[in-house]
Amino acid sequence: MTSTYVAQTVDSLLHYLETVPAAVRQLGGKREDWRVREVGDGNLNLVFIVHGADRSLVVKQALPYLRCVGESWPLTLDRAWFEYEALVEQARHSPARVPAVYHFDRIMGLVVMEYLTPHIILRKGLIRGVVYPLMARHIGEFMAETLFKTSDFYLPAARKKEHMALFCRNTQLCKITEDLVFTDPYRQAPLNRHTTPQLDGVARSFQNDGPLKVAAQELKYAFLTHAEAMIHGDLHTGSVMVTESETRVIDPEFAFYGPMGFDIGAFIANLLLAWCAQPAHASRQGEREEYRRWILDQTEAVWSVFRERFSALWRNRTADGDGSDAFPPELLKSPAGLAEEALQAVLSHIWQDTIGFAGLKMVRRILGLAHVEDLESIPNPEIRAACELQALMLAHRMLTDRTCCPTVKALREMVEDSEAKIPGRD
Repeated sequence: MTSTYVAQTVDSLLHYLETVPAAVRQLGGKREDWRVREVGDGNLNLVFIVHGADRSLVVKQALPYLRCVGESWPLTLDRAWFEYEALVEQARHSPARVPAVYHFDRIMGLVVMEYLTPHIILRKGLIRGVVYPLMARHIGEFMAETLFKTSDFYLPAARKKEHMALFCRNTQLCKITEDLVFTDPYRQAPLNRHTTPQLDGVARSFQNDGPLKVAAQELKYAFLTHAEAMIHGDLHTGSVMVTESETRVIDPEFAFYGPMGFDIGAFIANLLLAWCAQPAHASRQGEREEYRRWILDQTEAVWSVFRERFSALWRNRTADGDGSDAFPPELLKSPAGLAEEALQAVLSHIWQDTIGFAGLKMVRRILGLAHVEDLESIPNPEIRAACELQALMLAHRMLTDRTCCPTVKALREMVEDSEAKIPGRD
């Protein structure tokens, strides 16, 4: 192994893996038997799939810059270390939902991990109209397990602070989120882009909307200060790989300690963006209406499963916990019903955050730098802009009135009532 960083290529990676015993065991055979291809299509990293004589694996390597922008935006290689640490922590609490890690090289900013097959990226499945019966339950449980068990509701304060100290150093990736999600869409930032000229007026109105900008900054302040749990930090439908029976969460390099509602809101936002885009992916009028209902079913289910599992973990703290310092169970034993009352207040706070963060995530994917394939793949700009406008109007309400949907059912009703006329549908 080298003692200095080298960005891997298809050829050099084979020589590197030959020196990694865990990789050799997984792949089987000799280097001459291995085949490798680079498949990274994200914003940050190199990603390789390596096929061996026995099995395959994935190699993810950080680049010293933001891939989607170039060398003008330098980034630390330590983001690979944060991703590795997050995967290890998530595996402690929800091992069936993350890929196995075989090897980590901090100098190279490189992780060797399980190759997930026949899984595909959830976002691509949603664009195709594929139903995943277990996805919502798996994601809801994953979020409940990983968020609850890294929070003060479960951990003694000293242990949580030790872990927070590690992730507090993930400042560069947090800065990306702080700028691209919370600030840039509400100002004339050079990297912003949108469907033009169709959304020019909407983009200007968002940049001039005082209450909207204050709402975004209130949520940014919560993101900066509310270290509630170890969050994935970028949990969208492109960070989830699925089959009809399995769901895995990948790419936690943005992990740090933040508000729980950020992860939940991010995932729900991406489901809603997929819902808004569905009519444009139909081959004939009305073809995707049943599938749109299924997407809203999943939106409801993700929160309902999260709430159910989070509640069970809260109620079982005395049996499973290590002595949490927030809302200690022995303190809530009396008067009768106090523990349940406290739980419902906590869940209400998380849900209200979820609504706001979901709105922010929808805005940034339309008016900011990094967009989503659900909408970007719509070739007709008029149709795309109509879908995007519907999403933006939903997001505006969710941001400026986070009490607009006191329940997930109310959120669904608001989404269904938002139906805008999409060209080509009628």
